[in-house]
This record gives sequence, C-alpha cells and structure tokens, in this order.
Amino acid sequence: MDALVLSSLIAAIIVLSIYCDRYKRHRFPPGPKGLPVLGNILDVPRDGRGWLTYQRWGREYGSDVIHLRVLGSSIVVLNSATAAFELFDKRSSIYSDRQHSVILHDFIGWGKAFAFLGYNDDWREHRRLFHQQFHGQAIQKYQHKMVKEARKLIVGLLTTDDFTKNLRLLSAATILSVTYGMEIEDNNDSYILLAEKAMRSITRAGTLGSYMVEFVPLMRYIPSWAPGGQFKVEAAEWSEVVSAMFTKPLELVKKAMTQGTASPSIAAALLGKLEDDKQSSKSERLIRNVAGVAYVGGADTSASALGTFVLAMIMNPTVQAVAQGHIDRVIGKDSLPDYAHREFLPYITAIMYEVLRWRPTGPLAVPHRAVMKDEYKGYQIPAGAIVVGNSWAILHDPVRFPDPDTFDPTRWLTPDGQLSQATSDAMVAFGFGRRICPGRHFAMESIWISMVHILAMYNIAKPVDESGTVVEPSGEYTSGLVVHPLPFEAVFKPRSAAALSLIQSMALND
Repeated sequence: MDALVLSSLIAAIIVLSIYCDRYKRHRFPPGPKGLPVLGNILDVPRDGRGWLTYQRWGREYGSDVIHLRVLGSSIVVLNSATAAFELFDKRSSIYSDRQHSVILHDFIGWGKAFAFLGYNDDWREHRRLFHQQFHGQAIQKYQHKMVKEARKLIVGLLTTDDFTKNLRLLSAATILSVTYGMEIEDNNDSYILLAEKAMRSITRAGTLGSYMVEFVPLMRYIPSWAPGGQFKVEAAEWSEVVSAMFTKPLELVKKAMTQGTASPSIAAALLGKLEDDKQSSKSERLIRNVAGVAYVGGADTSASALGTFVLAMIMNPTVQAVAQGHIDRVIGKDSLPDYAHREFLPYITAIMYEVLRWRPTGPLAVPHRAVMKDEYKGYQIPAGAIVVGNSWAILHDPVRFPDPDTFDPTRWLTPDGQLSQATSDAMVAFGFGRRICPGRHFAMESIWISMVHILAMYNIAKPVDESGTVVEPSGEYTSGLVVHPLPFEAVFKPRSAAALSLIQSMALND
C-alpha cells in the first residue's frame, strides 16, 4: 500500500510540474505567489477563519478577486458584491455547480444533502421539493408554531443561568415541530444532540482548507493509523451520526403514521402523498433528504443569529432602548407581540438585518465550482475552479456599509424610518445565486418573532461580578462554516411588573 501511494505521488508531481509550466502562461487574479508545484498549499487558511485572510489579501492586492493554486487546483475568492453578483447571478449557468468533496461526500455521507449536490437534475428535484415547503408564502402556515416556541423561550429565560441553551432549544424545537411534528422540551433531547453533532461535522469538514485530502485525493488510501490518516477516524464517527440524522426522525414519523398518531408536519404530509409504485422509493429518498437538510440547517443557523442578537443588545444598550420604545408604542407594555405587528415595527426588522450583516452565521459561503473556463476583469478563471463568495468581506465593505464594525440598524432604514430597498444586500449572509439557502425565509421568520418577544419582555444587560465590575463579552466567535459567539454572560430581567406577570402566567398555562 505504501509503495503504491509513494509511486502515485511521484507520478502526480510529474504531471503537476508539466501543468505548472502551462499555468504560468495564463493571467489569473492576483494572490500569494506560492511555491513551485505545490502552489499555495501552505497559504490556504487552516484556522477556520479564512474570510479574514481573504479579505486582507484583497486589500493588499487591491483586487476584489483573489486566486490561489493548490497542487494544480484553482481557488478563486470573491470579496465584493459586484464580483459575486456578476459571477453567481449573471453567469449562474457557469457558477452554480459544487465541487465534489472527498471528505463530505465519500467519507461522511453529506452527498445526500442537496446543499452539497452538483448542479444537476437530482439537485433540481431536491430544491423544488424544498422550495414548495419553505418559500416565502408557504412558511406563513408555520407562524403559529414559531410564536409558540418564542413564548416558551421567554418563559425559559426567566429562570435560566445559560441563555444559549434556551436559544438552542428554540431553534431546534421550531424546526423539529414543523418538519417532523415533534414536541421538544429539553436541550438534552436526543434529536437536538444528533443535529448538533451532525452540524459540527459540516462546520469542520465543510470549511475550505480544513483537510488536505480535498487537494490530494490520493490521501484517501492512507491507513487511518498512519500520519495524515486521522481524518478517516473523525469521518467514520461523523458518518454514523449523519446517517442517523437523515433516517431516525423520518422513521419515527412513518411509525406514527402507521399507528395513526402522527402530528401534522411536512414529513407526514409528503409521506402521505406517496403511492405504492416504482417511484415511491425515489420519492421517499427525496423526502428524507429534504427533511434532513431542514432539520440540521434550521437547528443551527437560527441559534447562531440569536446568539449574535443577544451579544449586539448588551453591547449596544441604546439600540435596545430604541427598539423597546418602538415596541411599546405599537404593542403596549402589557401585551405580547405577533406577526401582525411586524409591518409597524420596521426598526425591529432592521435589527434582524443588521444581525445578519454584522456577524453573518456563515462568513465564508459554501464553495461553488466553475463548469467551464471564464474571464472576469481580464482575469482567467479556469474550468473546475473552486469559487467562493466571501460573505464577511462583502458585508463589511466600508463603501457599501460605512463604519462596518459598528452595529447600526438605521443603515437599513430610510430617513422616515421605513425599511429601505437595500435590505436585499443582507441576503448575502445566506449564500449566492441559484445556491442561496432556500430556508432563508423560514430562518428570518423565526429570528424576527424570537427577537421581538425578547425585547418586549426583557431588558438584556452585561452581568456585574461580586466586586461590582461589569463583565465584558470577548466578542469573539467560533471558527468553521457556521459560527457562533464564544460563550458570554448576559442578564435577562423582566422590563416591568406587568411583563413579569405575563411571563409567569404563560408558565402556568404551558
């Protein structure tokens, strides 16, 4: 085995040397110089925070498009909205494909998730089915469940010592209720833990540059016990989790349907339409995969955004006070908010958009793949290139967003306080072109109703330690494909006696 790997590597190096001679004749976007043959293999960020490095390179090279070469593979990073819109939207027929991931597809089993499928008929079928259930109008029928979970959240915040657990519970319970009809009451529920474990595998393995096997596919033949083969051990553990995540909840729904005890859900509705014919097996596969993607994606990204919301509120008390003033004028101080109030609360919606911009849940989008050679601004983009939208750089462009590190909801409002048309710019947080997250409408509905409930009922502040010193949050975030604020403390105090009474009454009626 070792001799085979060694000889294969030598052959690969010879081929790459020939390729490099041809490579030098092309005019690619600027980027780090790199090494002969190996290219930029040592430059690719491995810390899970590549968006910052790519943003810095863009400034250093004075270009909104950056290029790296790794063992013959091209990586192109887009640091501006102009470049991203031109390639991912205007030229979507070229840039809507996905790179085949050795670690995600072949070892972990994420190939069944349509977010990682290639741009083909199978992806279109998955996407169509997902869109039918989660487009802007369809999600209105789930609003009552979102309101229910938001009100359970504000009850839980009254007694919690760790608000992040409540945010996680809200996010997971909402999507599990909608997708599978499950009622989740505890953070230690096995389905919440399953989704979190599965999401960790995406966050780690889905980050560009995390595993060298993506650039050196021959590494797949290295034994798991040998140097460089540790990824196989991790992948094997994750593979079991991912398989269970796709199958277990759907099997639970099927069993409940057989017993006549199934609660209303997307999965139950779709399974109920299946006919006992040759297509039922294929249709069930689509349902399983679509429901699984909603399950894992919805349970993590909303929790991330709500964590950022809490961080923004304790760091910007003036914004919080202004928001609460709007809520009091529209709803009053002794009532609970609902979706009917949304059109009268543009400032709350602006806070949501600013949360998505200020600290996007996915700072570096899932990579696209160029299916053919292309040219942009005189630069060549080779066929097969990995093309990545740097959401962080775009959402922190000081030209489009002056003073980008400041949390300022008014940047999304017109002078008369209404939402501006620029709110579409925030959608960069959900990806690009035809591969933009199709669950974004659901996520924003859930985030908005949760935020407005928290603001209506609670004042959120930094804690004070025993010596009277205010405990400041670090403001730092985790790394990976989906990021979360590092643990920090926050104090949730009911805004008034009326608010406390309202929360307590809901607790009694729960």
